Amino acid sequence: MNVVIAGGHGQIALRLARLLTARGDTVLSLIRNPDHADDVRATGAGPVVLDLEKAGAEEVADQLTGADAVVFAAGAGPGSGAARKDTVDRGASVLLAGAAERAGVRPFVQVSSMGAGQPPRPGTDEVWAAYVKAKGEAEDDLRARDLDWVVLRPGALTDDEGTGRVTLAEPEVGRGPVTRDDVAAVIVALLDAPGARRRTLELINGDEPIADAVAAL
Repeated sequence: MNVVIAGGHGQIALRLARLLTARGDTVLSLIRNPDHADDVRATGAGPVVLDLEKAGAEEVADQLTGADAVVFAAGAGPGSGAARKDTVDRGASVLLAGAAERAGVRPFVQVSSMGAGQPPRPGTDEVWAAYVKAKGEAEDDLRARDLDWVVLRPGALTDDEGTGRVTLAEPEVGRGPVTRDDVAAVIVALLDAPGARRRTLELINGDEPIADAVAAL
């Protein structure tokens, strides 16, 4: 399988690339900062320097041509303001989804967030509210497209070692943590599961082995 990952230097993306290349898949990781290329290469993936806040649709589509699947794992990240939540968490996802349509790549996994698609709670921090709004609008855009999409909403992310056991279902599964290792492993399983397409899924750590959780979809 040939997979393109946007946000290729993110913590989930690096784990995902490592899992995919370890089993023999080819991975291209889109990154904004060329200084991150060596970290990407260390996972076995090929870095492609492409700023999704500045690139055009045709330029992005060129990088997707020949791919079997696309994963949007980009985000503005900690310390960014409300404006970049919109340009990255919404705008870059919209750009990538449009490029996938143009390139004829149908499988598309979007890493979103718990709380997306819902009004922020009263008193929510302005930046967090902008983040959740951007994620929700990116989800809405993706669902309207003729792609084999999956929206994945992880719970509170941790750097603990993966457990291999999760709760994965359509909303709502309830709040809870999930390791980044397990998020990456679930994405791999979803890429291999055509029957799980066109679903919005929430993910936290739980009791069910990942393979069983995905098969149950």
